Amino acid sequence: MSDHIPFEIQSEIMNRLPVKSLIRFRSVCKPWKSLIESSGFVAHYSSQQQHLLVGSKEEYVSFVDDDSFPQHRVSVTLPPLLNNLEYPVLIGNSHGLLCFQREDPPGGRAVIWNPRFGVCRETMDPKIVTITRSESVNPRQVEVFTLTTKAWRSPYSTANLPRKSVSFLKKSVDVDGCLYWLAIDGTSANNHLIISFDITTEDFGEVNLPGSLAHYYCRLSMYKLKESLAVIELCLEANGIVYHVWMMVDGVPKSFQKLYTISSHSPDVSFIYFRGFRKTGQPLIELRGRPGDDTITLAAYEPHSKSISNLGINGREFVYYYMYSCMETLLLL
Repeated sequence: MSDHIPFEIQSEIMNRLPVKSLIRFRSVCKPWKSLIESSGFVAHYSSQQQHLLVGSKEEYVSFVDDDSFPQHRVSVTLPPLLNNLEYPVLIGNSHGLLCFQREDPPGGRAVIWNPRFGVCRETMDPKIVTITRSESVNPRQVEVFTLTTKAWRSPYSTANLPRKSVSFLKKSVDVDGCLYWLAIDGTSANNHLIISFDITTEDFGEVNLPGSLAHYYCRLSMYKLKESLAVIELCLEANGIVYHVWMMVDGVPKSFQKLYTISSHSPDVSFIYFRGFRKTGQPLIELRGRPGDDTITLAAYEPHSKSISNLGINGREFVYYYMYSCMETLLLL
């Protein structure tokens, strides 16, 4: 192939091939290996598939998140390092990589896992950010871990570090090169706000929520919705639990638009739990039956018709499911 086809054409062909093929093709010749592992090729590669990883303490299943959803599914085997963590909990995900840490007690070793493949030090460099709370330190102590150096360091910018009065509530959400955390400001009537961190410049910022969401009594969570940030508001109404879905408009702080409300009035369902979004933006929910029925069902919700589609994953009582949307990646370990 290399003797008859210009290398530029070879590069275009490879950009249209699936990730698994490219991983194998690295061993064909040095020029192909250099091309496939180059930062430019990785950054512009566009033929990877989106996956929806569904996990519990008992099993992991990966769905291909395309027009075939939810038909194309495969079981996923956890890596040994993740099995060594007692009660692993996801603390962040970016570029197809998932970062886990021990849930109880928190802290200690973190594990970076690519459910599809690994991470390559010669290409893009994943980062882990840790924010330490100390009664004697204000602002907080912040450290950044880069996979290439395998070392912790201070961020490039030490301006606008998170204030001591700010308490982080949830895991981070990665949207368009920024990490976002939901937080509470203890100096302003315990109002909610969002802390941002630019992964490139390593600058922190604050995003104020609109008044209806900022109050401390609001029960909020955050997710990535397509290429924007979504805030989910849980409310208890006469007919049961409902979720109001809000989205940040064009990345403009304080500009949040309410999209729709998720609810279930089925006599067979006692509770619904919001679990995330598909690549298309379709919400994913967990349904629990009435007392005496311990069946747990994972489903996709259609906001306009309010119809529910079973994903074919049914659990039992006391099993907690979580969902991660991740893209196949050429980042290799």
